[in-house]
Amino acid sequence: MAVFTRITQTELQQWLHGRDCGELLSFEGIESGIENTNYFVNTSTGRFVLTLFEKLKAEDLPFYLGLMQHLAKKGLAVPGPIPNAQGELFSVLKGKPATLVNCLSGKSVEYPNASQCREIGKFCAQAHLAVADFQGNTPNPRGLAWIEGAMNDLNSYLPAEVQELLSSEVSHQKAVAESHAYNMLPKGAVHADLFRDNALMQGDTLGGVIDFYFAGVDTFLFDLAVTANDWCIELSSGTHGENNNQGELKPELLAALLAGYQEIRTLNQHECELWQDMLRAAGLRFWTSRLYDFYMPRKAEVLNVKDPKHFERVLLARRRAIPLAPQPN
Repeated sequence: MAVFTRITQTELQQWLHGRDCGELLSFEGIESGIENTNYFVNTSTGRFVLTLFEKLKAEDLPFYLGLMQHLAKKGLAVPGPIPNAQGELFSVLKGKPATLVNCLSGKSVEYPNASQCREIGKFCAQAHLAVADFQGNTPNPRGLAWIEGAMNDLNSYLPAEVQELLSSEVSHQKAVAESHAYNMLPKGAVHADLFRDNALMQGDTLGGVIDFYFAGVDTFLFDLAVTANDWCIELSSGTHGENNNQGELKPELLAALLAGYQEIRTLNQHECELWQDMLRAAGLRFWTSRLYDFYMPRKAEVLNVKDPKHFERVLLARRRAIPLAPQPN
C-alpha cells in the first residue's frame, strides 16, 4: 500500500479552508507510487489531487511547485497547484508538507503509437520554450555528481562486470560534460522523468503531464533523451517471454518524437552532435537509480522496486548504436 499518511475528513476540511476549490464532498487514497501519499479529492467545483510529501523537504518544494505553476500559466497541460489564502502553494497537513493540484484527464499508455510519441515530443519542446523566463535554478537531483556518488556507494554490492560497465559509462559522461559541445547545449528547468506513466493520454491527444518531483535544471537534450528512452523503445516480449530487442529504439516512434519536437523547437548543431551521448546519459541515470533502489532500498520503499536489468539493456543498446540522429534544420 502506498498511502503512508492517513487523514480524516475533518483534517482535510480544515486544511482546504481558504483554497479556491469548493466544498469537500469526498476523498480516497490512491494506492500506487512509492514516493508520496496521494488522494483524489472531490469537491463541489471538480476533482483534485492532494499530495503529502513523505521524503521531499519543504525547502525543495518551491522549485517543483513553482515550475508546475509556471507551465500551467503558460497554457501547458500540467497540474497547477491551488494556493491557500496566503498564496502559498503548499502547507503542512499531518506534519507533512502537502499541496493540492487540479486533476487532469486521460490515462497512461503502455504501448504508445507514433501519433502519441509526436504529441509528447511537442509537449517537451513547448515546455522547454516556456521555461525561458522561469527563475528556479535547482540542479537536476539525479545528475552526474549524484550518479558518481551512487556508483561509489554501490561498488561493494555489484558484480565485477556491472562495476566495469558503470565505471566505463561514468567516465565517458564526465568526458562529454567537459566538452565544448556539451557546454553549448541549451539548458533550463526540465521534467527529467517524462516516462509513459507520467503522461495522461486521451486517445492520441495529450491530456497532461504529471509528477514533476524529479525536475531540475539540465540540458533540454537530456530531458528529450529520457523521454525517448521510455516512449520509443521495443517493449513486447517474444513467445517464450524474452526478446533480445527489448530496449532498442523503434525508428518509427523515435522519428515521430523528434518530428513533434522540432515542429516546435529546432535542435541546434551541438544538440544533434551529442544526441547519442545524451541517450546514453539518460540510460545511465535510470540504470544507476534502479541499481541503488535494488541493492540499497529505503525502508519506506517496500514495493514496486524496478528491475535494473531493463536500463542496463537500454544503456548497452545506446552504446552500440542509434537508428537515426536528428539533423539541424
